[in-house]
Amino acid sequence: MTDTGHDYVAPDQLRLGLYVELEVGWMAHPFPNGSFKISSERQIETLRGLGLQRIRIVPAKSDPVPEASPVLPIEAGPAGAPRAQGGSFALTPEQERRERHRAMLKAQRDSLAACDQQFGAAIRGYESVLDPIRTEPAVAARQCRELVHRLVADALAQAESSIRLLSEGMGDRASMHPVNVTVLSLLLGKALGLAAGDLQDLGTGAFLHDIGKIQLPERLRWMDSRFSAADCRAYQDHVAHGLLLAKRLDISGAALRAMAEHHELMDASGFPRKVPGDAISLPGKILALVNRYDNMCNPARPAAAVTPHEALSLVFSEMKARYDGVVLAAFIRMMGVYPPGSVVQLSNGHYALVVSVNSSRPLKPRVLVHDPAVPREDALILDLEGGDAPGIRRSVRPVALPRAAVDYLSPRTRICYFFEHAMAVSPAEAIA
Repeated sequence: MTDTGHDYVAPDQLRLGLYVELEVGWMAHPFPNGSFKISSERQIETLRGLGLQRIRIVPAKSDPVPEASPVLPIEAGPAGAPRAQGGSFALTPEQERRERHRAMLKAQRDSLAACDQQFGAAIRGYESVLDPIRTEPAVAARQCRELVHRLVADALAQAESSIRLLSEGMGDRASMHPVNVTVLSLLLGKALGLAAGDLQDLGTGAFLHDIGKIQLPERLRWMDSRFSAADCRAYQDHVAHGLLLAKRLDISGAALRAMAEHHELMDASGFPRKVPGDAISLPGKILALVNRYDNMCNPARPAAAVTPHEALSLVFSEMKARYDGVVLAAFIRMMGVYPPGSVVQLSNGHYALVVSVNSSRPLKPRVLVHDPAVPREDALILDLEGGDAPGIRRSVRPVALPRAAVDYLSPRTRICYFFEHAMAVSPAEAIA
């Protein structure tokens, strides 16, 4: 230990219980404070993703070193360059910058890959519930409970949750929609203070809300403005069909009620029972709003889709009477003015795709910026929360983007989301 009371360790020597003091600016890391005791493996992964060659620790504030895994300090070499015991190395500032960029790019890719993988697993789980639902309801019930439990645990795992836009091609709409609705409903329920048990009921209702559509002909499974009156009535029957199937799964009454209410509206214009707002449960109100939002972003005919920013704006300006005011306000706070999937122009003129929104800081999303000087595969996601980050000037429809920006940003034709732990990147690193 040095006479200043601190040592240095390599990132691969980090362990639980170490008290660390980060020697980087607050914008260069995602932690609330630059000094803290490591309490989770996720924190270790994030610290390693920062691309630092050494990390300062305070032994006096750290938990005792387990005998089986001693921490070997790194001594400071000449001019502050790190020098490991038994050997030496030094990087130029430019090499350090490149190494940090490489590490952060890897962490960024790994995070997206993990989200994609979890979303894909949820889609496969939904399909595994549908397959036996009519012939083996007990099997379907067990699989549904386990999957929703995992999703609830993901939603509750962190004090702060980010909503992450996923890659294209994550599945067909019939499976993607219920997973989207479940993820967003759970985050909204969490924002509204629902307990874990209530979130399980909400998640179950959201996950199963459209299962009745398997009883309908393919052409009637998604509402279309070209439907005849008879088609509309047949489509609306999916709620009753779904309840009959769900009752065979022995799910809770609260989950069944949320399913029954997922098309009911505050002004009593919904279906199937046209109940007024004061008779709709909170899970039903949450599910009705999230279901409508996702259907606007991901309609049956992609040409009819609106951007996530437009969907929120339309709900707020033209459909406000249909949804509970408290639920709608919480949803807008959670999603931000520019939800993931929105295309925006920044105050510096760059176009960008919103890829992640932290529910506790919704006005400062994380974006992928179109910068011709940086190859897309090397582009770091920019956190607009940074003090020197540009602001958002306006929302842009993808069709209005220059061709080069469209090719670079690849705006999604289908929008899907999952939970993500946010990682901050400074504007200087994200934009050359």
